[in-house]
Amino acid sequence: MQTTSQDTAAQASRRRTFAVIAHPDAGKSTLTEALALHAHVITEAGAVHGKAGRKATVSDWMEMEKDRGISIASSALQFEYAPAGHEGEPYVINLVDTPGHSDFSEDTYRVLTAVDAAVMLIDGAKGLEPQTLKLFRVCKARGLPIVTVINKWDRPGKAPLELMDEIVAEIGLQPTPLFWPVGEAGDFKGLVRLDDEGTIDEYIHFIRTAGGSTIAPEEHFTPEQAASEEPEAFAVAAEETELLAMDGAVHDQELFLECTTSPVIFASAMLNFGVHQILDTLCTLAPAPGPRTADEAVVAAATTAIDEERAVTGEFSGVVFKVQAGMDKNHRDSLAFMRIVSGEFDRGMQVTHAQSGRSFSTKYALTVFGRTRSTVETAYPGDIVGLVNAGSLAPGDTIYAGRKVQYPPMPQFAPEHFRTLRAESLGKYKQFRKALEQLAAEGVVQVLRNDARGDANPVMAAVGPMQFEVMQARMANEYNVQTVTDPVPYSVARRTDAETVPALSKQRGVEVFTRSDGELIALFGDKWRLAFIEKEHPEFTLEPLVADN
Repeated sequence: MQTTSQDTAAQASRRRTFAVIAHPDAGKSTLTEALALHAHVITEAGAVHGKAGRKATVSDWMEMEKDRGISIASSALQFEYAPAGHEGEPYVINLVDTPGHSDFSEDTYRVLTAVDAAVMLIDGAKGLEPQTLKLFRVCKARGLPIVTVINKWDRPGKAPLELMDEIVAEIGLQPTPLFWPVGEAGDFKGLVRLDDEGTIDEYIHFIRTAGGSTIAPEEHFTPEQAASEEPEAFAVAAEETELLAMDGAVHDQELFLECTTSPVIFASAMLNFGVHQILDTLCTLAPAPGPRTADEAVVAAATTAIDEERAVTGEFSGVVFKVQAGMDKNHRDSLAFMRIVSGEFDRGMQVTHAQSGRSFSTKYALTVFGRTRSTVETAYPGDIVGLVNAGSLAPGDTIYAGRKVQYPPMPQFAPEHFRTLRAESLGKYKQFRKALEQLAAEGVVQVLRNDARGDANPVMAAVGPMQFEVMQARMANEYNVQTVTDPVPYSVARRTDAETVPALSKQRGVEVFTRSDGELIALFGDKWRLAFIEKEHPEFTLEPLVADN
């Protein structure tokens, strides 16, 4: 039965959709497991101490991820959670774990278009690292409120006030601690909870469990009791939080939503210390789904009625932010991950693909928990739904019901690495072509072709070289095609047009290709060669391939 707009608004208000982002090895996947553990959707965390007994986290499903202990592809998890004392229906958490390695920053960027907030994880020993800084800036540019988590406080690291100064100095974001550590890095005893004025409200002492695989029990003390229980460590925490309050580092909800401030929580995801405090903070402070503005260029060019904005209570619409195949060898299909933007989604409903104008049915719709799938019958704004075998969908596409709406496209990052790809065996050419088309549609790499090289020897373009490894590994594992890559003498790419191509193709050190989406891409030997051609031929169309971030 179709719900009313009031029902949709109520369901949307329960949703909290966020991404976990950080520098590699900051503990994103471990935190993802810990959050799921505290929501009681798993009984034991996947990360276990000791190399011999180490498990892969549920959000890491690719063999390369398990072998290397890093996240390569984004993974969506959905579960319900009710903070202590919460009345009414529990919150619905849509948690998107993202690749940590900088070679996969394009995948992370796509995820950030599909969430309402971000948890930025910082290693307490390393502080703000290059990838962390980049992702902070992307979040801020996109207007995403950021909750900062200082992780690995059970290990030796920097002083907490030093980390606060780093955040202010490096990114201009004012940290406002909500849970401050008792005990220096490496001697994590617990947290003090601060009120809206920066005053200590209580002391939470954590008790370790075997291997940190289960929820850490807590003991709660008043400030007076804490001063007796942990006199030295609590006195230091009290002094530090007093200094922060005097400096104005206290939470203000409006400034948080404006991305001017960031609530801070200290934690150890490995030991499950401070984890439910993160969930509680997201439920109470992070924004629920809101309206989304349509693509201005499409609206301006429209000859028929089209929405300029779609409220969450409006007719159904969604945005595809990720296409992924090979998540389960038992299901030879691809999943288009869609963020519900507005209205109610009902499995089997007829929707329209905005980019092509074609109609199709959403008969096979799933929610995904790592590699585990379950059929979804109904979903609401903020939810992440996987559409099975929606081959016409690509990242950035809009689908809708009723009055047309089309959201802004998803920019592609400028590739910096280029290699040719070919099948080891000519007898595998058919499978090679099929795999190439599927993985190009997912955005694993950008695929460039021209007549001179032919379809059997295309050029792959990537942000980072590890993308080539993923391409080859997935071709071997999912399509049984062994491949060979060879270097090409190019390091710079530019978008061009049909008028420029004839003369540009005659230039030395340049080769022109057609990308899978139809764009004409020119590759240059180096930036100096590009600069020379731009100077000699200012009439050429040569535009940077840079994401709007």
